[in-house]
Amino acid sequence: MKMYNTLLYYCYSTIANAEQFAADHLKFCKSLGLTGRIIVADEGLNGTVSGTVEACKTYMDTVHADERFAGIDFKIDEVDTPSFVKMHVRYKSEIVHSGLRDPNVIDPKQKTGKHLEPKEFLAMKDRDDVVVLDVRSNYEHSLGKFKNAVTLDIENFRDFPAMINELAQYKDKKILTYCTGGIKCEKASALLLHEGFPEVYQLHGGIIKYGKEAGGEDFEGKCYVFDNRLSVDVNSVNPVVISTCLNCGKTTPKMINCANPECNEHFTQCDECGTAMDGCCSDACKEHPRKRVYDGTGYYVKVPQPVNVSKNKLQPIA
Repeated sequence: MKMYNTLLYYCYSTIANAEQFAADHLKFCKSLGLTGRIIVADEGLNGTVSGTVEACKTYMDTVHADERFAGIDFKIDEVDTPSFVKMHVRYKSEIVHSGLRDPNVIDPKQKTGKHLEPKEFLAMKDRDDVVVLDVRSNYEHSLGKFKNAVTLDIENFRDFPAMINELAQYKDKKILTYCTGGIKCEKASALLLHEGFPEVYQLHGGIIKYGKEAGGEDFEGKCYVFDNRLSVDVNSVNPVVISTCLNCGKTTPKMINCANPECNEHFTQCDECGTAMDGCCSDACKEHPRKRVYDGTGYYVKVPQPVNVSKNKLQPIA
């Protein structure tokens, strides 16, 4: 049994005084010795945290004890070491940046696509009247995706709304959306319904849960994750590698961030090119004066910013 867990979760649930909640939640996480990254917004929580098995259990039990978050579905990975170096909690306008902020138009607490459990998704995905839609960014689906899935040429999820017209050709189909853990699908499926798509579904718990409960069947490649692992295996049934090295074209499952911090591009690179390019995507980045030291992982620790609550005279939440 491994000594550490990494938890992936989200919850759309209204948080009053969310900025103060973020500051208090950061203190709570640090008291447990957790590391990770949590986004807090008025609309809910989005987090990945890592720590000892005991600390993670205490965290889950405490969060579940709050009626606002009682329904959170924690995805739990057993890991050899914590998946982050630092702990930070940030207050933002959305828990996943989409630009869909008007709850009178899109509100995942009120209306989304029908949730499919992993085995239900597996049973539906290959039907002739179904389109499987990946709502993630380019660098994510270039590393791994469901076989025959429709992918979108987007750099960030906030670009998704602009793709609706391109998806109009599938309005006569059942749309099955998926993402890493499910959070993007909540707003993506809600927007599709709002735009007149009649039958919209979403993979509950995302790729991560699908790997655990359905063996990851027909998910090709690896799944990008937002911690220092960068990617995880999903498919234990019929795995293949679909990603290629940006520099030489060789098949490789390894994804890194460019060592030039002013680029910081997510890209796949084989170990040989990683050594030759010093973890950079191009010669220009390799010669950049601010280039970070490449240690073979391609992961670079971000310095967390403190939550600023000085401008708000809010009382701590009990």
